[in-house]
Amino acid sequence: MKVRRPNLTLLKKIFLVDLIRGLFLTFSYQRPSLNYTEQYPKVRPKVAERFRGAPRLNNDPETGETLCIACNLCALACPEHCIEVGWERDAKGKKALTTFTFDISRCMFCGLCEDACPTPALELTQDFELSLYDRRDMKWDRQKLEEGNQPVVYTK
Repeated sequence: MKVRRPNLTLLKKIFLVDLIRGLFLTFSYQRPSLNYTEQYPKVRPKVAERFRGAPRLNNDPETGETLCIACNLCALACPEHCIEVGWERDAKGKKALTTFTFDISRCMFCGLCEDACPTPALELTQDFELSLYDRRDMKWDRQKLEEGNQPVVYTK
């Protein structure tokens, strides 16, 4: 003898039981006590130690001259070909850096250029604010790379 269950599917459809169960589950994960809000422009977030952000061309702190020896290894190591190194020979026959261009719009921040550099000249810093209004501003020259990225500080 089989026991028949009453047909509840019609009642479930009328009272939207599945929808209410789903909404209850969704809202159970959105408790205000578990939410965390960062006050971003005023309070800068902590960035991971190994984060690779904006590039910088380092100078010697004593002499103020660039540490780049114009070996072009960073440009050769870059898979996106976004680094251009210009150099010429000085009176002594030594290579001297004339131009250094870094296109951050094409860079994927892999750090291969930083690893290929035999001197600590090129570095990917922890600066993450790289948004600009014009794509032409994303091609950084030697001066911009030596100064580093200057983020806008918001005040009230």
